[in-house]
Amino acid sequence: MKLMVPIEGGTIELRDYMNMNKWLSSDYTLSDPGRGSKRTVITWTETIEPFHVMKYPVTQHLYHSVMYDQEVEPIMNTLPITEVSWLDSIVFCNELSRLFGRTECYTITKESKNTIFNAKTNGFRLLSDAEWQYACKAGTKGYRYDEIDKIAWYQENANGSVQQVGTRLPNPWGLYDMIGNVWEWCWDLYDIERYGDYRVFRGGSWAEVANNCGSTVRRKSMPDFKIDDLGFRVAITQP
Repeated sequence: MKLMVPIEGGTIELRDYMNMNKWLSSDYTLSDPGRGSKRTVITWTETIEPFHVMKYPVTQHLYHSVMYDQEVEPIMNTLPITEVSWLDSIVFCNELSRLFGRTECYTITKESKNTIFNAKTNGFRLLSDAEWQYACKAGTKGYRYDEIDKIAWYQENANGSVQQVGTRLPNPWGLYDMIGNVWEWCWDLYDIERYGDYRVFRGGSWAEVANNCGSTVRRKSMPDFKIDDLGFRVAITQP
């Protein structure tokens, strides 16, 4: 449990955009209704209870050890796991919980939107959308907690690929790679009435331009979506 960082509770203001005419990009899986002249800004405040979060995104080494009981090439050990769906990530959380003798958080169903999260268990889980932003900002006020080249791997400095975790500066709470390197799946459905079972992911990645890497950037996709710059990070409610 040395990799888990305690986070004190508090509040966080979140923001999103709504376009009253549902808008779909040419890449349906990354649809973004927030662009265009008719968008409306929506803000709301969430209360965050204390929790613990892993200081790095889940690595290739950890993922393959838990899911397949196998090792990866040493050069890949500290790379973030990618090409994993939201569904893959919650299966991993349940398996990691079992390995540590903890109670699983998720009851997984055929319809992903009906998957049940038991918040009272002590198992591993994804962060909520609000928890992710709260942990990322770490008490800071801006879009990023420091200059981007100091804290993040993104299009301008990543040499076209994912990078080892923990090689940029952490945020003030000791969390690495919250911005850039890989997007991170969150638990939340985006908007079930308008987008069905689309789930949220956060933070930007090695493939993104600087403007798309920050504490408030949010995207969404289908729960079975996989791509080479999308991973996840785990949390626990109870230590």
